[in-house]
Amino acid sequence: MAEKLHIVGGGLAGSEAAWQAAESGLAVVLHEMRPNRATFAHQTDALAELVCSNSFRSDDWQNNAVGLLHEEMRRAGSLIMRAADAHKLPAGGALAVDRHGFSAAVTQALEAHPNVTIDRTEVSALPSSGLTIIATGPLTSEALGKSIADAAGQDHLAFFDAIAPIVHRDSINFDVAWFQSRYDKEGPGGGVADYINLPMDEAQYRAFVAALLAGDKTDFKEWEKSTPYFEACLPIEVMAERGVETLSFGPMKPVGLQDPRTTARPYAVVQLRQDNKLGTLWNMVGFQTKLKHGAQVEIFRTIPGLENAEFARLGGLHRNTFINSPRLLDNQLRLKSQPHLRFAGQITGVEGYVESAAIGLLAGRFAAAEAKGVTLSPPPVTTAFGALLGHITGGADEKTFQPMNVNFGLFPPIMEGKKKIKGKDRKQAMSLRAIEDLTAWLGEKVAAE
Repeated sequence: MAEKLHIVGGGLAGSEAAWQAAESGLAVVLHEMRPNRATFAHQTDALAELVCSNSFRSDDWQNNAVGLLHEEMRRAGSLIMRAADAHKLPAGGALAVDRHGFSAAVTQALEAHPNVTIDRTEVSALPSSGLTIIATGPLTSEALGKSIADAAGQDHLAFFDAIAPIVHRDSINFDVAWFQSRYDKEGPGGGVADYINLPMDEAQYRAFVAALLAGDKTDFKEWEKSTPYFEACLPIEVMAERGVETLSFGPMKPVGLQDPRTTARPYAVVQLRQDNKLGTLWNMVGFQTKLKHGAQVEIFRTIPGLENAEFARLGGLHRNTFINSPRLLDNQLRLKSQPHLRFAGQITGVEGYVESAAIGLLAGRFAAAEAKGVTLSPPPVTTAFGALLGHITGGADEKTFQPMNVNFGLFPPIMEGKKKIKGKDRKQAMSLRAIEDLTAWLGEKVAAE
């Protein structure tokens, strides 16, 4: 195999694609413009840097679709999951990671791989030839974004994504705050008190919502004003605009929690999730925001327990980009009009760290197979891989296509005889079917190579 695979973008998708292709024996050039060209959201030059949350969400593979995707990726030899497992933090039933340890592990693995070359120069236009994967994600440079827009025609879309603040643990008032996981749910490490909880009574909650609505917010440029938000990652103040009780039924819901000082359930709760291995930094769960930095400090310090909070990072807002994949890509993630180009990660219209890495994994495998002259069949639609791939390459309506997290609604129904399995048994049955079908697909791939 004399041909090299070029991958543009060293985020989770690009890093995973590079690993999968390199492990198959293909020579890979991974192009990452940082640190020579910075973005307004990244803070380091590490590969697979986690810009927003440090959570990979639920790790329960038998009852949760993203947990199932975790398990499928592990079985497919994912570098991203290997690094996540090596640097996981306590987070109840979720998989949260030490963001610096995680990205350092991914960077070191790729730097050490004999089949990978890392090029730190900017790629400003789509290449006209050569096997290439575009995995530049939500922070695609302006020049490359224009080149993609030209290739996509009228199908170049965009939305806004937001970042939550991070608080120094030693600035939290534990006369007010307490440790507890919702419903005392035990996490993978056995912990039932993985979150810091900050309670509010009704008057405090209503005053907080009023402050969010009145707070000074980031202004949009004129050309950005028609860009929609992604519904699963709305800024906290945008949620508050939908009704005074919206937050108390969303990220500030108090169910499953009990304030040890009163032995009662608070009216609302702000939860903090551990953000680094040392436990010195804690992420404000669900508090993505477009408030200006001064307003964030003023308003968030009104939260009981955060009166003297020191912030390691304040929240922010960035513009995300994605293409109309159902119209533009085939089931090998190739651009139909220029099949030497593949796309991977968030730019394809998947949402979430794990989903982005999973599409990178598939793109890397598809490209490696093509370089060997082998056609690798897509994973079965009964798997999390296949359900996600199917959604972005034909399962979604191209006229209304929007970013999507993996969920069991993307999977075909599961039957018992002539009847659909329903209720609490449905998810577990779908998960068991997925693992069985994935095992067969991975075996077919090995045999094909």
